[in-house]
Amino acid sequence: MSERILPRPDGEGLTLAIVIAVALVLFVMPLALLARAGLTLDGAVTLQPILDALDSRSVPRALINSLDSAFFSGLIALVLGTMIALVIGLTDVRAKGIFTFLLLIPMMVPPHVTAIAWIQAMGPSSPLLQMLGIAPEPGSTHPLYSRGGVIALLSIQHMPLVFLVVLAALRALPREMIEAARIAGARPLAVLRRIVLPLLAPILISAFALAFVSALGNFGIPALLGIPARYTTLPVLLWQRLASFGPDVLTSVAAIAALLAAIAIAIIAVQMTLLARTRSPLIGPPQPPLAIRLGAQRPLVETLLALLVAATLVLPVVALTTTALIPTYGVPFNLTTITFANFAEVLFRQQVTLRAFANSTLVAGLAGLMLAVIAMAVGHFLNARQKGYRRAGTALATLAETTYAIPGLVISIAFILAFIRPIPVIDVSIYNTLIIIGLAYVCAFLSIALKPVTAACAQLDPALDEAARISGARFFMRMRRIFAPLIAPAAASGAILVFLTAYNEITVSALLWSTGNETIGTTIYNYEDGGYTTLAAAMSAVTVVATIALMVALDRFGKRLPPGVVPWRI
Repeated sequence: MSERILPRPDGEGLTLAIVIAVALVLFVMPLALLARAGLTLDGAVTLQPILDALDSRSVPRALINSLDSAFFSGLIALVLGTMIALVIGLTDVRAKGIFTFLLLIPMMVPPHVTAIAWIQAMGPSSPLLQMLGIAPEPGSTHPLYSRGGVIALLSIQHMPLVFLVVLAALRALPREMIEAARIAGARPLAVLRRIVLPLLAPILISAFALAFVSALGNFGIPALLGIPARYTTLPVLLWQRLASFGPDVLTSVAAIAALLAAIAIAIIAVQMTLLARTRSPLIGPPQPPLAIRLGAQRPLVETLLALLVAATLVLPVVALTTTALIPTYGVPFNLTTITFANFAEVLFRQQVTLRAFANSTLVAGLAGLMLAVIAMAVGHFLNARQKGYRRAGTALATLAETTYAIPGLVISIAFILAFIRPIPVIDVSIYNTLIIIGLAYVCAFLSIALKPVTAACAQLDPALDEAARISGARFFMRMRRIFAPLIAPAAASGAILVFLTAYNEITVSALLWSTGNETIGTTIYNYEDGGYTTLAAAMSAVTVVATIALMVALDRFGKRLPPGVVPWRI
């Protein structure tokens, strides 16, 4: 059909302008202000502020600790996640869907809750270990308060991320080469070594980069385990300085934040380059998983998977629950000491926890809805007919990936710099309000909302939009009658994923909350940090149950969605 007889794009340009304006205000401006504060001296752009920061004792040590914990935890997560993905994706183990769902739960549980659960599972005062009679000696150092403890828990936290990435890649590998090798008599290990792993090499490097960046910006685990061990990472150092001195030190910490952001952006740039190089004819649409027969080894492999689920999910959750059911931390857990007073305290009596549940529900819910709308618009432009719109959509998607890679504490510092003063023209301040937390969520989590929408958009037939154009339907009608109804389920799943991520998070809100504007994550951390261990356990247990319930609901909802929309339903 000739281009000249098609209706001129009407509301499309306006919609793109609005999305770009939102991106400039919530994404570009805060990060630009952070870069200006961290990379300028006497009005000139220079690396001197970063060099000055590196001259101190604490910053280089924290940088080394951050790189050390991110590298080794990323490496461990890569090995474990890849091995599990190979088992799930290539063999005939049973209950693959159940194992996949259970193995991904630790990724959705917030890091500080993971840390609290393991602290209570392994320490001398652990009710679970006391009940089993294997608790460490009273007064002994907690085994997780160490560099090894930080790396171990970061590995557990990010192993599911690697598993998810590698499993998705396995589903897209060509079956012909693998089947031809098997017909030719190649053993499974030979197929793995000669075909599967070489094809997966760029994906494996990319998965390691994701785990590295996630660990680099992690706050909850290094804060709860590293501070007692004097193993401070850059996010923890940023939090300590701003929590101790307030906004007066914004300029000095901006250089540290800029350094952390630069490392994360460099790693994610390498990851995106490698992903782009994997787009070859060898990679196709998702296919059913292979089922290489394990024979007599299958029960052993399934038992090992079950033990892994027990170690990474069941053990910490049980420890968390037993701690929540005793009157005081250190009291043995038995039928005479069980109490629900801690749950009653956090659910009905403590005003701070009631506010935190209400605040997190409101802010995470609104952020999810806002991001669903933005993701639908960006998804449309990613698949637009005009090259200019497609380029704009690609730029917006790249910006979303970049802000997701930047550590949450860096995002929060950028938002403090952007909104610490009243907004010009309207003269309204959003600093120390829930609004600034919600807008920071929009900046940090757009990538999460965009992935399901992008997967769904790839399934759409362009002929539908073309037919509506030829019929004279204008942009907003096409969006309302064709695009939105088809993409809405994916956008809804993206909103739920954002809600799951934001509901319990602490990294973004750690520096943005204030009295009256507490979130679930900050309240749990403050309880644990203040010594109210049983209340922290009770509140954490409630959030874990809520997280699993939402994941189950999304899993059921995901049966009706295209492959790739719900992450664990690949």
